[in-house]
Amino acid sequence: MARAHALHILVKTREQADALKHQLAQGAKFGDLARKHSLCPSGKRGGDLGEFQRGQMVAAFDQVVFSKPTLEVHGPIKTKFGWHLIKTLSRS
Repeated sequence: MARAHALHILVKTREQADALKHQLAQGAKFGDLARKHSLCPSGKRGGDLGEFQRGQMVAAFDQVVFSKPTLEVHGPIKTKFGWHLIKTLSRS
């Protein structure tokens, strides 16, 4: 079963996600922004979701984590929870 380790930032609006992605492009640290802005409990850990298997997350999230290049920030991605910025650290 495929596994991945990812970070994410969850916010309510696409505008917030776009603004955070711009800050990341300017050199802001993913973990710092996650701790400050993410609505997910993982925000306290810098957005770290730990390792999980394919199918454990909602489909749109899984699709990014298991198909897009690692160590890049992807998104904003819309799910029923809100808007995500996702950074996959590793995949096996």
